[in-house]
This record gives sequence, C-alpha cells and structure tokens, in this order.
Amino acid sequence: MEFITNITVTVDEAYFKDRGRLEKILQLYASEKKASYYTVRGTFEEVENLSIRLSKMKDRSDPVTRRQTRSQGERASPHVKPVEVSGVVMAYIQQKCAEQLGKIQGSSFVIETQPEPGTVHHDTRSTVRVTFRSHHASSTPVHADFVRQRFVTFYQRTASDLQVASIPASPQRDHKDLRRRFLHLLFEPGRNGGEMTVTGPFMHVAKLKEFLSPNTPSLSKSPEDRGPVDTPSGGTSGPSSTQGKGPEEDPCPICMEPIETTEKKTLRCKHSFCKSCLKRAFDYKPVCPTCGELYGALTGTQPDGGEMEVTKNTSSLPGYEKYGTLTIHYYIPSGIQKEEHPSPGQSYEGASRTAYLPDSSEGRRILALLRRAFDQKLIFTVGRSTTSGRNNMVTWNDIHHKTSTHGGPTHYGYPDPEYLSRVQDELKVKGIK
Repeated sequence: MEFITNITVTVDEAYFKDRGRLEKILQLYASEKKASYYTVRGTFEEVENLSIRLSKMKDRSDPVTRRQTRSQGERASPHVKPVEVSGVVMAYIQQKCAEQLGKIQGSSFVIETQPEPGTVHHDTRSTVRVTFRSHHASSTPVHADFVRQRFVTFYQRTASDLQVASIPASPQRDHKDLRRRFLHLLFEPGRNGGEMTVTGPFMHVAKLKEFLSPNTPSLSKSPEDRGPVDTPSGGTSGPSSTQGKGPEEDPCPICMEPIETTEKKTLRCKHSFCKSCLKRAFDYKPVCPTCGELYGALTGTQPDGGEMEVTKNTSSLPGYEKYGTLTIHYYIPSGIQKEEHPSPGQSYEGASRTAYLPDSSEGRRILALLRRAFDQKLIFTVGRSTTSGRNNMVTWNDIHHKTSTHGGPTHYGYPDPEYLSRVQDELKVKGIK
C-alpha cells in the first residue's frame, strides 16, 4: 500500500552556516536556486537522503539561535504548520496503517494527534490536530517539511477511499471472526449496543456487506468452509483456489468470485471487475476500487447559489514581481442543508472568501481549474470550522487557497514558490486537470 511518489521541498540557505557545502550537496540533486532558497524535486527516498545529510550540518551560526534550538528539544517543529484532519480517518490510520505511519515519521520525528475540545470519537465531522515533533534539535526545516508532505500525501490517499458504515451487533455473530477475516477494517462499538461501526476502504466494506448478506448464496457456507476472504490477492484456501483458472476466471476484487467472461469490465487502469460490482462501486464514488483512478466528473457538496468573481490589479505578489494580481471573490449564501450535508434540514451559515493568484500564465491556468472545481461544487462544503470550532458552517474543501498577499505559507500568503504546483496536484486528485 505505497501511494507516495515524487515531492518538492524548499531549502532556505539562511538556516545553514556553510553555504558552499550546502551548494555542493544540492548539486547532487535536481535542485534550482531562486533568490535565497532552493527548490529540490525527487523521489521520497532521494529527499529523505537529502534531509538526513542536511540534518548533519549545523544550523545558523548565531549562538543564541543554537541555544534556542537546543532548548526546543522535542517540541513540535516551529517551521512546520500542524495539520487539521478527520478524527475518524486518523484513528483508522493509527490502528490499521501503523507500519506506513512509522515509515513516514522515521527515527527523527514523532507524529502526534491532539483532539480538539468537545470532539466525539464517533462523530464523522470531528477533527484532530496533527503535529510533527522532532527528536533532535539539529533537524532541519527541509526534513520537517519532508515528513509533513509525506504524511499529507498518505492521508489524502487513504481518506479518499475510506468509508464508515454500521452493522448490527448480533449476539450470535462472532465479531472476533469478522476482525480476523477483514484485516483492513476497523470494528468499534457503536453509540448504542445494537450496532457496530466499521471503517475501512470501500472495497473491503463492500465485501463485508456481501459476507453478512443472508441473500448471497456464495456466502452461505460456514466460516470454516469459506476460509479467509480479506487477502490482498483475493485467493482463498480450499479446492476452488487450486483449480486451473483461465485469465477470464480471475476473482473480482470486490465480491471475490470468479468473473464470468460476459460480465467482465476492464477499466483503462487495467483493473477488472464484475459489471454489477463495478456499477455498485461507481454509485458510491466514480473511482477504481483498486487503485483510486478517477472516472467521470466528481460532484461535490458545495451549497447552491454561490458566486465566484475575479478582478485584476497591477500590484504584484511576493515572488511574482513581474506580474499583476488576480483576486478571487467567493460568496456562498446561508441556507438549509440537504441530504448530502452532515445535518439535513438544519440551517448553515454562509461565507465570503477572498483569494489571490499571480496574473501569470501559470496563475491563469490555475484560475481556470479553480473555476471548473467551483462549477463542480468542489471548492466548499458544509461542516465544522477548524478556526472557530463551530458546526454547520461553509468551509474550504481540501483545495488550498492563498487568502493573504503576504506572510508566506504560515500565514496563507506569498511568497510560496511551490503553491501553484501543490494546488494543481490537489485539483488533479479531484479530477480537475
């Protein structure tokens, strides 16, 4: 389950005393210097190797700075902004993806979660704050940023395929057997004793529902007869797995039964399913249940009646001094929540937001993509505000905007040389490209 490929990090030469040595190290990587900082692109293995090498270099020569760095010890890195994430998704990652989480944080960092006041564990709208704490005072900003980017990438990919469902908590059902069979699912007691909450990838939740369905003949055998069903390859023990099967008899990753030739549907990503299983999966979300590739256009839960207007002015943004500025004005009116929102029938509070882009060719291209995302109701949603903690508010929907012209990334402003690239990646995940 490895979804992380290439990333980009920024290295500020102000944090290093020996500029000559820094330049020699960066020459070994795909780096480009812009003003007083470098941008470095590469695989996670390459960037991890770079971060380790840079961590061995001393920080700024100012002894006061070094003493402050030492005194910080194992506090959260001041160079890395915490991340607000879903409490449900983070609970799943911590319990079911501990190995991947360990690889992401490595030996130099610890990824910690801090529940927000008043959040409820079973509330799908609750959020937690994720911080990145360094074990070593010598850890560099590039190393901390590397860990953060790696976590965000893994979190987004995991969350995009996660589903929460409820199943009856029957006294006759052996829940230990279900946990043994469905290793990728997280089973927890529900709010009342009559149900259990199940969290996991859509494909595995669908397999659980098929397993529990009394109307599915292939699932009528006893657990001892069926053997494990939650295996990565889809193979099961017993006679059926030892018979020689042609390529058309490979099991469907959703129902785990052989695919009949006339019922086989192969996507452009080369993954095959039963037509009926794939239709049911696409009714939930138009993505491949195996790899997550998007098919068709996603439609979000942004409330109706919103407006997106753009104005131009000649003033420039830090880092884009040659260009003017594009100012985006969003307006979402207040209204009543619909079925796709957290609390149907209740009112929600609207929002007015302003964002900024450079009036360059790349900035105009991003603007066109943002307009498409707005038209597909992907820019905003209704939920819990991470700033005020209030529910039933119009909030951003995981497509980051620069809401300030200055202040850098920590203040949602410029300069931020990798912002346009990052937001383009965020839009691509939602099928906007």
